[in-house]
Amino acid sequence: MQPDIIITIDGPAGAGKSTTARQVAERLGYTYIDTGAMYRAATLAALRAGIALEAQPLAALVGTLTIELVPGPSGQRTLLNGEDVTEAIRKPEVTSAVSAVSAIPEVRKSMVARQRQIGMQGGVVMDGRDIGSVVFPHAQVKVYLVANIGERARRRLQDLQAQGEATTLDDQIQQIEHRDRLDSERAASPLVKPDGAVEIDTTDLSIEEQVGKILHLVKNYQKAYAYISAFGNL
Repeated sequence: MQPDIIITIDGPAGAGKSTTARQVAERLGYTYIDTGAMYRAATLAALRAGIALEAQPLAALVGTLTIELVPGPSGQRTLLNGEDVTEAIRKPEVTSAVSAVSAIPEVRKSMVARQRQIGMQGGVVMDGRDIGSVVFPHAQVKVYLVANIGERARRRLQDLQAQGEATTLDDQIQQIEHRDRLDSERAASPLVKPDGAVEIDTTDLSIEEQVGKILHLVKNYQKAYAYISAFGNL
């Protein structure tokens, strides 16, 4: 019998993590965990409270927050202290501040503990920027998605325009470049390609192609597991 496994999908903003991870989870009957939504919820709470985006006030605030990721008919919903903030956490003001909040070691420590508790039983697909490197470094299948910055900015522009936000491609390129620097240079759990992760360049791939490549990796793991299990029972 195949065990439920942990699948991690990491990568920079706009590489296609969330959509791909969600569909992989659906195809496998697994739970999808959008860890980025957890940091965005904490950021939204900080902005609403008007506190400084610094270690001490953020650590104190995060300890008081209840953040839930709840499956729904239209996809995963993010609840902050019981309030559905799924749309609110995608607003530009949250996007521009989330890297600063997620760079705080005390915030990451709290979030990592929560993420490990959620995923420790397996049967999950988790996406983020440190899932395969820090949260679950021993995950059975680890993926690192990348794409060129022009394509990533185009995707983000489409998402924001669909939400009615006024922005331009140049603005998104600048924001993504800034986010990449913050994510890659932060002291706590920087964005890196996890050891053992398979890199997939999504620049010219459809979502279905991305999903297919990851499902192929899962299938290969399952074959290897079955072979080793059978050999061990001889």
